[in-house]
Amino acid sequence: MPTNLTVVLKDEPGQLAKLGETMGGAGINMLGMSALTGEGRGVINILVEDGAAARSALEDAGMGVADSQPALVVNVEDRPGTLGQLARELAEAGVNIELLYSTFSGVRVAIVTDDLASARAAVA
Repeated sequence: MPTNLTVVLKDEPGQLAKLGETMGGAGINMLGMSALTGEGRGVINILVEDGAAARSALEDAGMGVADSQPALVVNVEDRPGTLGQLARELAEAGVNIELLYSTFSGVRVAIVTDDLASARAAVA
């Protein structure tokens, strides 16, 4: 099952490279990622297929994982209004989106919610 891992790094050159090298060295493919910085930190969300293996590799490299959550990966059309339609379907199902970002392959989004089962049912 796709898993979103949240990793908090120092906001300095080389930290994202270390994360990427760690994942590559462990043979873990990142399916998607978001990254932002603020207050001297980088908050990185990575989408992986094997969350336990990724977490272990990151922790072995001295990088802590702040959070780990299952994610729903949805194919979306590349056209105006798609995000609004998807978000409306989830809202009508009572699902709160906690995190959404695009993946590296195709036109898909990864969604972390407070109710993964209802989200799956809403977009099925």
